[in-house]
Amino acid sequence: MQIRYFLALSLLPQAVVADDVKTATVETSQCIVVPPVKAYVPQRETKHASDLQHIAITSNHSQAQLGKQAQFDGNVKFTQGKRHVSADNATLDQETEKLSANGNLVFQDQLLTVTADSLVARMRDNSATLTGAKYWLRGQQIHGNAEQLEITENNNLLLSGTSFTTCPSDTPAWQLEADSIKIDSTEEWGEIWDAKLKIAGVPVMYIPYMTIPVSDKRKTGFLFPTFSTSTTNGVEISTPYYWNIAPEFDLTFNPTYMSTRGLYTKTEFRYLSGEKQQGQLNFELLPDDKKLTNSPNRYLYHWEHSGSINKNWRVLANYTDVSDNNYFSDLNSDVLRATESQLSRVGEISYFEDNWDISAFVQDIKVLGEDEKPYQVMPQFNFNYHNPEHWNGFELGFMSEATHFEHQDKDYVTATRLHMEPSISYPIYGPAGSLTSEVKLLQTNYWQDNISSQSTSQLDSTVNRTLPQLRIHGQINFERLTNYFNSNYRQTLEPQFQYLYVGYEDQSNIGIYDTAQLQEDYNGLFRDRRFSGLDRIADANQLTLGLTTKLFNEGNREIFKFSLGQIIYFTNSRVGQQNVKGSNDTYLTNTSSSALAAELTAQLYSDWFISGAIQYDTKEHENKMSEVTLDYRSGTNKLLQASYRYVPDLLNTNNNTSVDIQQAGLRGAWPINDSLYLVGNWYYDLNEKRSVETYTGFQYEACCWAVRLSYHYRIKTNYIDENNPVNDTREQFESGVYLNFVIKGLGGSGPLGVSDMLDDGIFSYRKPIYLKN
Repeated sequence: MQIRYFLALSLLPQAVVADDVKTATVETSQCIVVPPVKAYVPQRETKHASDLQHIAITSNHSQAQLGKQAQFDGNVKFTQGKRHVSADNATLDQETEKLSANGNLVFQDQLLTVTADSLVARMRDNSATLTGAKYWLRGQQIHGNAEQLEITENNNLLLSGTSFTTCPSDTPAWQLEADSIKIDSTEEWGEIWDAKLKIAGVPVMYIPYMTIPVSDKRKTGFLFPTFSTSTTNGVEISTPYYWNIAPEFDLTFNPTYMSTRGLYTKTEFRYLSGEKQQGQLNFELLPDDKKLTNSPNRYLYHWEHSGSINKNWRVLANYTDVSDNNYFSDLNSDVLRATESQLSRVGEISYFEDNWDISAFVQDIKVLGEDEKPYQVMPQFNFNYHNPEHWNGFELGFMSEATHFEHQDKDYVTATRLHMEPSISYPIYGPAGSLTSEVKLLQTNYWQDNISSQSTSQLDSTVNRTLPQLRIHGQINFERLTNYFNSNYRQTLEPQFQYLYVGYEDQSNIGIYDTAQLQEDYNGLFRDRRFSGLDRIADANQLTLGLTTKLFNEGNREIFKFSLGQIIYFTNSRVGQQNVKGSNDTYLTNTSSSALAAELTAQLYSDWFISGAIQYDTKEHENKMSEVTLDYRSGTNKLLQASYRYVPDLLNTNNNTSVDIQQAGLRGAWPINDSLYLVGNWYYDLNEKRSVETYTGFQYEACCWAVRLSYHYRIKTNYIDENNPVNDTREQFESGVYLNFVIKGLGGSGPLGVSDMLDDGIFSYRKPIYLKN
């Protein structure tokens, strides 16, 4: 059982690089803090420095002596630059250039609004001191009281005997009382000394010193520590530190002490390079994990970079490595989730022009928990050309790649592959449909080395494969106006066909380097390949027939879509993924058609939606794959969803056996009122007759604070690891209770939100349909 308590009182806002996307939140009317006086609007613009020294005073009565004091009584208005003071009476000392005011006193400028008992303004240095003050920061929810409030010549605020809150009521849910507060208007940060935090009027925390933001501006400093406890990691204490190195660099260092494992440190460095490039570096380390048998060192390092050098050049890099297969399952990494099973390492540089592009690419994939390692692409060069208007409607294309495959195991075959694919096509497009005829020549050469190292391999050192391809694809669009259930609709009927011919050549003398069988859903029926990669190009002599119908309402919004299709084979395909030289080399035997593929997306009624897909073998009368989802979505954060999926013969990579996946699930999010939300999900394995994930939680969000309590129970991903082969200490299932508490205004923590609760867990929420408008 795992229990965690998070006190989300960040002393600094979450680290953000300058170009991070900001999320806007809408405050309800009862949450908006508004000063009790009308905002002052300057009557004249301050275009020049001299305008800031211009002083205007009006009152019902006045009495003045030249060069001495001037007395103003009744509806006194004092204006200097962007500052405005109103009071019942005021005295202006012309010798010292001081203004004293009291009685219904209101002070306003571009930073704040203040009501006070009295004011002394020093016009020489543009500063002021107010006593018995109540203040409201412009554009913020922050407001409070101060025994004395001083506005310096630099427009900074110094508050003594003060308090502040972001709650709108006179009896705030939380309030921070401090001996003194300084707010720097330039840096847009506040410093607080000798403070205590009160919740519901009860002191809960003493804070000798802290800093808070009054905007989204970043600042170096400690983030508030987090505390948690669990039976897996024991007591956890984290004290993150944020370093604002420069406008284009920042770093977050987060040491976490776990009583059962040791000291776990996480470091994240982020950077901007130029105007259009960005990246980050992560390093995580847990030395001598005391929880595991042999106390190994556990670590992660990660680098990602992306962007454009100029309008033609693009770069991309992503590299991640971990010490062991169970790293993400055991530790709360900042890089990937516990459900991740692959680490992709990619590097690419590309150059684009209007009709052609070139690129260089390297790739290595680490599969967690698998003994067999994929081939590495070291490197791949691509050149692509497309001329859409070459001659009289004909289009020319040329795709080529040169790839070298390496393997970490030196006993494996290595290979270099050169592929060239010239094409010519003639497309005809119109409102009634389209017809595209295309001819390709698929020319591939292999040079395979180290083939004698594998005794079962009967590969050839050099292979020359030339295959012709002919593809004709056509579609007709029918449309009519119709009426269903007393509503008017526009219905389309879109039959389409594709004839595909690909020549045959025995390819069992070629190794499998980057090839896998593709999914045969409805869209996959109209592909010209059955395999990804180029190691296997299946021969074909087939006709694909498909039909799609759609309904659009009077607002031209798509509310129904159904597609049905199947491939008819004129001859059996003889190329398989795992065939070897000398075998029968027949992939499809006595099969005249593919599985029947169907897809449905529809808005059943008002807030009810359904989506589903099936692949059905009409000859064997077998369900090859199916899924269905029913949604009820009546508004923001109002969701009820039921789902089912069936996938037979799924390969279990741990023991190379096939398993059937048959699961049912429920998921929901619903507001009890404007502030209280309930969220939950439940997924059940029908084959194993057990729950694989349960999540339930509630969230209460007020104007200035929020709390979330949730419980989860889910199956864990535990791999056999050569660094720690003993797995009997790992739990098969993980459960936990989590408590999050947020005080808005102490560190820029915004609303908790419901969407992230829906995304939590193994099966994150996905909208069942994406109807196109």
